[in-house]
Amino acid sequence: QVQLVESGGGLVQAGGSLRLSCTASGRTSMLYRMGWFRQAPGKERAFVASINWSTGGTDYANSVRGRFTISRDNAKNTVYLQMDNLEPEDTAVYFCAVIRSGRAAYDYWGQGTQVTVSS
Repeated sequence: QVQLVESGGGLVQAGGSLRLSCTASGRTSMLYRMGWFRQAPGKERAFVASINWSTGGTDYANSVRGRFTISRDNAKNTVYLQMDNLEPEDTAVYFCAVIRSGRAAYDYWGQGTQVTVSS
């Protein structure tokens, strides 16, 4: 199993920045890809960004490309989401998730961290 713990959420004004962290524990040797998702009130959970644990290759949702940056620290089993130029529309609960080696879908999720952007 893999356990994920997010941190770094909070309240920020529009145009500000936040950095989210997600640390994995347990069977971290099985990490293949880690991603960030978000869920705003009344909306479905949506993909934000992901990173390949080995190669560092990244992918972003169009709505955040150029404003958000995903990165990882393999030694710390931690993935980061640097969020710049935040907009009120970015307000949501942010979740990190893992795709394990040999799997096709995200199957471990963190508990989520709230990000609120005021206008």
